[in-house]
Amino acid sequence: MIKTDILIIGAGPTGLFTVFEAGLLKLKTHLIDALPQPGGQCSEIYPKKPIYDIPAFPEIKAGDLVDNLMEQIKPFEPGFTLGERAETLEKQEDGTFIVTTNKGTQHHAPVVAVAGGLGSFEPRKPPIKNIADYEDKGVSYFIKDPEVFRHKRVVIAGGGDSALDWAIYLADVAAEVALVHRRQEFRGALDSVERVSELAKLGKIEMITNAEVVGLRGEDNLEQVVIRHKDEARGEELREVDDFIPLFGLSPKLGPIGSWGLEIEKNAIKVDNSYDYQTNIPGVYAIGDVNTYKGKLKLILSGFHEAAIMCQSAYQRIYPDKKYILKYTTVGGVEGFDGSKKEAKKEVVQSIG
Repeated sequence: MIKTDILIIGAGPTGLFTVFEAGLLKLKTHLIDALPQPGGQCSEIYPKKPIYDIPAFPEIKAGDLVDNLMEQIKPFEPGFTLGERAETLEKQEDGTFIVTTNKGTQHHAPVVAVAGGLGSFEPRKPPIKNIADYEDKGVSYFIKDPEVFRHKRVVIAGGGDSALDWAIYLADVAAEVALVHRRQEFRGALDSVERVSELAKLGKIEMITNAEVVGLRGEDNLEQVVIRHKDEARGEELREVDDFIPLFGLSPKLGPIGSWGLEIEKNAIKVDNSYDYQTNIPGVYAIGDVNTYKGKLKLILSGFHEAAIMCQSAYQRIYPDKKYILKYTTVGGVEGFDGSKKEAKKEVVQSIG
């Protein structure tokens, strides 16, 4: 069983920044996320799209924001349970909680912070009747380890950033990469579209536009995909493949958290924003886009603020007999659990005379 001070459900920007704020209070953290990597939507859906309302960054790409947050929290050595969904919440007699994932991993903590953004994310699956028969047998909705596709024949479907970025990456890994999109135009970042076009000219990616994957074939594992072209003259074609990766984005759902006994309002968790963003269950907080209260703004910077306030309340819950005195990082510096220390240089003032 994994034990920590604050268990964070969701490893998006708000969840990651919670690690930093908790670390300043010497509180250990562990994060659970259904996605295979930290960053939430910023990593999975629009890593190359610019964000313009992060303080001190006139413009920053979503993926770079996640990278910066990961670097910022590195000294506090957070734990991660990735690729697993928080399934159940059980309150113990001593007021602590045990959260179990869909894969049976148990976590024990006195404080739970739900920072799940818009909820857990499930892949949007294409309407192919027998697609479930080939899941984990040639069909993948996420790419956890690109090396799995080394020297394989891969077909990627989609027209957004994820499809473009992985097509570019796998061009140097897989034996063959085909990118299938139902339109002629792509929705991703311009530089990614241009890079895919360049790789297509070099013969490293086959671009198949105005077409869709409509069927899958194979005895035990996936062996072929059926591609239907909008051009009736081309009709349908069979393509020999080892792997099919449909990347059509993610569908946000509150998921199992909705059955934890929390007060829900319009698919969001209602909290007390006048104090600490605590839910109707003492010891369980909700921060970021997953919560709701009067005047709520679903912005990353709002989530950062909520994380800071929440951690102060969590500290008092964990150490009710201790009084924490707020110290600005400009004065006290940042001391990581890994032994690192960041602090301003002390200026020496000498008197004259």
